[in-house]
Amino acid sequence: MTITRNKITALLVRTLFLGALLLFFFSPFYVQFIYAFKTRADVAVTGLSFPTSLTFINFRNAFDGTSLFPAFVRTSIVTLFVVFILQTTGAMAAWIIARNQKNRVYNSLYYIFLAAIILPFQVVMLPLYTQFREMSMLNTLQGLILGIAGFQLAYNIFLMTGFIKTVPLELEEASLMDGAGQWTTFWKIVYPLLKPITMTTLVLNFLSAWNDFMIAVVVGFKESVRTLQYALYMFFGQYSTRIHEAFAAFIIAVLPVVILYIVLQKYIVDGLTSGAVKG
Repeated sequence: MTITRNKITALLVRTLFLGALLLFFFSPFYVQFIYAFKTRADVAVTGLSFPTSLTFINFRNAFDGTSLFPAFVRTSIVTLFVVFILQTTGAMAAWIIARNQKNRVYNSLYYIFLAAIILPFQVVMLPLYTQFREMSMLNTLQGLILGIAGFQLAYNIFLMTGFIKTVPLELEEASLMDGAGQWTTFWKIVYPLLKPITMTTLVLNFLSAWNDFMIAVVVGFKESVRTLQYALYMFFGQYSTRIHEAFAAFIIAVLPVVILYIVLQKYIVDGLTSGAVKG
């Protein structure tokens, strides 16, 4: 009887703890949702409670009279190019490093990329601005793409290098013996086997490029190249805040990331754990 009571008590405590944890993590989504469907009057009166009536006008107002839609398009373009660059160059660089890590040069390159992961953006912020100014790449989409991709490349190489070590080397040797070159061997033999980690890095790269704010502030601060996150920031002025419209815009901004994560979530854990085994 005592054992049964202890089990019931442990189960009850565990359930309450998990329930509280669930409420804690979902509270930001609750706040975002209720404010997005409130009128200006409801925001001032109801606080964190449900609105007295649901309204969808905030979503229309978030686009009308703002640069949100052009920023959404620009961010989509930047994100697609960043993901493409990282998925190709990151995979190729990781393959070369993984297969030549006994070489001192490639091993040193690997640790340089590894050190770059822990480098805070504030360290490279001024050099990045100065270099891009000299190259006439400030306030250009090309500058945003290269800046975001360059800052994310080291993390991609780190994840992919660990995963590539789990791919049997004999497959590549057989391909080379059959007359295939390195280019064909990589894209026809190696790259298809990297699907779990490429899907993982795709989500992470998409998330990083879509949510980038710091690089956009430094490199693309003019309205003509302003990205989505920068445009969202403009909802909060010095003397007024359109909080109900801002939360409606937040929902619009987060939808592509949520959809992508739901579609590819089954690959994420496999990719990260497989890369961690021999990384």
